Amino acid sequence: MESKYQVGKNGITDTLIEILDKGIEKHELIKIELMRCVMKDKKEIAHLLSERLHAELITIIGGVIVLYRKNLKEPKIVLVD
Repeated sequence: MESKYQVGKNGITDTLIEILDKGIEKHELIKIELMRCVMKDKKEIAHLLSERLHAELITIIGGVIVLYRKNLKEPKIVLVD
């Protein structure tokens, strides 16, 4: 899965949240790449994004954040308990 979304020098804006919300609604699982110009701590950004998107933080690998939020209308990923 490629990173389709990036957090750049503008940081977390309302527009970025709207774009990520649409993406996570459609795909359920998204990867967000943090550009090198981002000065904040990646864990802080990951937790802020998961909170704002009402999503679960799956992992942080290098400069990539992976988030999951189940699509209640049309689930694409089936999780096994």
